[in-house]
Amino acid sequence: MAMRSRFEPDRQLTTRMVVTMFLLGLVYVGFVAALIALLDSLVLVIVIAAAALGAQYWYSDRIALYAMRGRIVTAEEQPLLHGVVDRLCATADMPKPRVAVSDMDLPNAFATGRDADHAVVCVTTGLMRRLETEELEAVLAHELSHVAHRDVAVITVASFLGVIAGLVVRFAFYSQLFGGRGQRDQNAAAVLLAVMAVSALVYAVSFLLIRALSRYRELAADRAAALLTAKPSVLASALTKVSGDIARIPTQDLRTAQAFNAFFFTPALGPGTVVARMFSTHPSLERRLEALARLSAELGEGGGPGGPDGPGGPGGA
Repeated sequence: MAMRSRFEPDRQLTTRMVVTMFLLGLVYVGFVAALIALLDSLVLVIVIAAAALGAQYWYSDRIALYAMRGRIVTAEEQPLLHGVVDRLCATADMPKPRVAVSDMDLPNAFATGRDADHAVVCVTTGLMRRLETEELEAVLAHELSHVAHRDVAVITVASFLGVIAGLVVRFAFYSQLFGGRGQRDQNAAAVLLAVMAVSALVYAVSFLLIRALSRYRELAADRAAALLTAKPSVLASALTKVSGDIARIPTQDLRTAQAFNAFFFTPALGPGTVVARMFSTHPSLERRLEALARLSAELGEGGGPGGPDGPGGPGGA
């Protein structure tokens, strides 16, 4: 059951999450069935994959914080940050998640955790240093909407399922290479090729489904945050600032964070190719600003960075 809050509900997001998980479930049932038919020894792989998936689901908040060098902070340590989260949670009528800070210059934020009771919202010191209080509030509202919509848990599970395909490919390869079936003949080579082909297909389908869901959930979070704060132009301003500054972050620092792109407020990527943007976890900056500009007009808000004459005007991707 979805958590009740005053965040604008998004039935399209809920439908997309259900459909994505259903399709992924079908894909992986077929995947396991094909592997059982092709391989003699699959139990170990399934056990390892299930254990890893369980660990990812139950400890996703700890794993993400550890990887991003984040730490839980108290209200005494970060009174401004806690004050903003307190106000937003009171406005949204939702439980307050744990608050964390990552000592990174990369300006970004993310929310993770399997449900509202185990959620954590983390911001980097680089983000806090660059944004005004109103802009920080807009970004945190975006992240809290992910918690309210429960899409954090869905994207965590969905993203991890793709790892299983890669794990099985390696297992099949080494079991055949080192005589897992007792012989290295043409039949063994055919089995290996079949397993790799099935795994590649599963990975491709999973990749496309997850990317499509991820891009939509970011637009849904932008809208929910803008409606909660009633300031779409402020969120547009934060987006513009963060995206522009990320482009100037050293490539080495960006690589460290790219594994968590699906969870970030904006992707940890510099300017990329058209193909790279097509397969991004986030919609383009132009598309996000354009959506916020339309919402600003609906709410009758004054012009801002996302207004009709700003970066998000007509012609956005």
